[in-house]
Amino acid sequence: MKLEVPGYLKFVIGLITIILVVTIMMEAKSILVTVLIALLLSILISPFTSWLDKIGIPSLISVFISIIALLGVITGLSIFFYNQLLGFSGDIAVLEARFGELIDFVNEFISEHIEGAVPISFESIQKAIFQYIYDNMATLTGGIIATASTITLSLMVPIFIIFLLYFRKFLIEFVLQAFGSKNREKTSKIIYNVKSVVQNYIVGMFFVICILTVLNTIALYSIGIKHALLFAVLAAILNIIPFVGPFLGATFPILYALLAMDSIWYAVAVFLSFYVIQLLESNLFTPKIVGGKVSMNPLMTVLALFIGNYIWGIAGMILFIPGMAILKVIFDEIEGMQPYAYLLGDIRKVRKEEKITKHTIFNEKLKKVRKKINI
Repeated sequence: MKLEVPGYLKFVIGLITIILVVTIMMEAKSILVTVLIALLLSILISPFTSWLDKIGIPSLISVFISIIALLGVITGLSIFFYNQLLGFSGDIAVLEARFGELIDFVNEFISEHIEGAVPISFESIQKAIFQYIYDNMATLTGGIIATASTITLSLMVPIFIIFLLYFRKFLIEFVLQAFGSKNREKTSKIIYNVKSVVQNYIVGMFFVICILTVLNTIALYSIGIKHALLFAVLAAILNIIPFVGPFLGATFPILYALLAMDSIWYAVAVFLSFYVIQLLESNLFTPKIVGGKVSMNPLMTVLALFIGNYIWGIAGMILFIPGMAILKVIFDEIEGMQPYAYLLGDIRKVRKEEKITKHTIFNEKLKKVRKKINI
């Protein structure tokens, strides 16, 4: 006799499961983020490792060559940012002085147009910042310790990548056996699609970042903004985070233009340039390069950002987007989970497919009608 579970009990069980999963994810943040980053990077460079295997290089040496190439790219980016930040640090005193002048201008405007208003004090702002730091020293110290432990765990990323690459065939075979011989074909398809989605996402975003870097650099240099390359690369990288990233990426050069340049029109020009570039990115570059497999509807993207930020902070905002794309691929292949795949999918793509389907059905009906009346 089959026992039916009441609907309210299913809801309670589902809610408890979600709470347990979120709690585990929050408590094991450092380990899970480290492993997931290693997993994504290992999937990214696995084609290069497989190519080295095919040309006759021993498997272990192929893995080490791949990890050295990856670390070389990361090291190059780190050196670039370090040098750029060194150059930017020389302008901090100038920016501080201009910020003081801006406050004086605001105070003068307030005293002339708002009667009885209390002027803003630059010294009081500085004291408030230092007082906040003093009052929250314990929290900040804990944050520094947490950061140090995160750095220690991040040093484990290359080790995880080495093991994941070296044992990739073994791990894939384990997953295939775990889901049984009956589901072997479907499981193989899911693994292939997940690998394809991750590689499309990371490689596609890399090309988008390169294109945005070039466009941002040209725009900022044309306007005459100092440290244009630093702002351009930073804005391009922040673009990984949907909605929030482009806003932050444009904010830094706009603020710099307001403080460092002698006219407000420089800031306006930066805003208009980044606005046009962002339109090109969202409507042309990302859809064409990254592809529709990774795209999600805006509602699910915003939810992923909020949930990711709540659970894992900035790392969650970055990792949850490809993570939900992977879930969509898995849900597409599991019986009964297709509605959730539909929920995660890009509504624009769904509507386009519906239009194509309707158009095809209409053409088929038209052919039948023409055949009946011998046209």
